Amino acid sequence: MQTEDSPRVKRYHRTRRVLGVAGFAVDFLLLVVLLATGWTISFRVWAEKTSTHAALALVVYLAILGLLSKGLSLPLDFVQGYWLEHRYGLSNQTISDWIMDQLKALALGGALAILGLEFLYWTLRRWPSHWWVVCALAFIGFFVLLANLAPVLILPIFFKFKPLQNPALTERLLSLCRRARTRVRGVFEWKLSEKSKKANAALVGLGNTRRIILADTLLAAFSDDEVEAVLAHELGHHVHRHIFQGMTVQGAATFLGFYLADLALRRLTPFFGFRGVSDFANLPLLALVMTALSLLLLPAVNVHSRRMERQADEYALRAIPERSAFISSMEKLGELNLAERQPHPWIELIFHSHPSLEKRLAFAQRFARSPQDPAPVASP
Repeated sequence: MQTEDSPRVKRYHRTRRVLGVAGFAVDFLLLVVLLATGWTISFRVWAEKTSTHAALALVVYLAILGLLSKGLSLPLDFVQGYWLEHRYGLSNQTISDWIMDQLKALALGGALAILGLEFLYWTLRRWPSHWWVVCALAFIGFFVLLANLAPVLILPIFFKFKPLQNPALTERLLSLCRRARTRVRGVFEWKLSEKSKKANAALVGLGNTRRIILADTLLAAFSDDEVEAVLAHELGHHVHRHIFQGMTVQGAATFLGFYLADLALRRLTPFFGFRGVSDFANLPLLALVMTALSLLLLPAVNVHSRRMERQADEYALRAIPERSAFISSMEKLGELNLAERQPHPWIELIFHSHPSLEKRLAFAQRFARSPQDPAPVASP
């Protein structure tokens, strides 16, 4: 059994990290330059010459910033999202399909950004003293709504889904959900192979949109026992209420981010020459605060995430009859997805939301030798 990462795996992940850090640096430096040079105020002036209506002027300003940002990030996006995946044999996507996905993401992201920022600056104009509380509550509510609607409105924009055409496996997975007291709307085959050679499965949605999605690459390479093991891990997140925990953490970070943004606006508005806290030329400052906060919180968030992943692994090992299927499924996922088995401890601490593959396998092997205990179930 392989216990160390091959040079190929190391190169792949090292390149991904370098490109990821480079992309972050480009975005961060753009925000700094916009503020330091006063370009953000110049863009606001141009936008207001186009329209005297605040909402329309903001749209023009966002279009200028969006085109500038995308133009700078596009080469790195191409190298990381297309070239690198093809270089290591992980992608099936054609260049035209990749471009189409980029255009879809740009249109969807742009529309959501316009709606969110129009609301933010409307709130800043209406409640300049308490805007951050109103916006934090509204954005948290929007995140919850988005999690509910993503399986039916967003994911189908990028992927094809159809009901799983395997009645025995479907019933087996639904039975697993019933034992976990988790209701789902169905089991769907996810046409991931049109874009990628990687394999995955997920339990997506909230409430009436929750459903099981299984990549066709997973179904082609995994036994029914292994598919059940992969899904049992996903169910573990629901049983242990990790979705709620994640939303709580995200909610707290959202409140903190808007609070710090409010402090920054009040203290730095005169320094940068903004007309007031509702001047949308201050958007790079707001983004800089949020970006810096995300960077500072990243290691702690990942520590919490790795703890939840370990709990989900433990649930899966208790919930399935064949614990060896969990181990073999992890091995196959690692091979298909070119996963790092033994990243450097500092790399794992900062960048990894999951325990390393070797740690997960070692835990599963120890667990497999222990007596079989029943898995916990979700609270009704």
